[in-house]
Amino acid sequence: MKKMLTIALLLAFTAGTAIAADTVVLTAKNGDVTFNHKVHSESMDCKVCHGDGKPGKVDLTKDTAHALCKDCHVKKAAGPTKCGECHKKK
Repeated sequence: MKKMLTIALLLAFTAGTAIAADTVVLTAKNGDVTFNHKVHSESMDCKVCHGDGKPGKVDLTKDTAHALCKDCHVKKAAGPTKCGECHKKK
């Protein structure tokens, strides 16, 4: 019984970690931007955001984030485009 409980707890912890990894939080002075990486990666090619080469952390400034994220949302007519829809103050 102890063995099954231990396995169940390990599985729950692993699943929780995997789910948390799907969420990316970008800090910004006017409120953090949180988005679901898994949803984005399922609907577009990695190169759209990460460029050529191996995908990794994207170095974003306010201007590059708006050009990449907001412009894509406007172009596809999907996703938030107004400041308060992306930026959430704690």
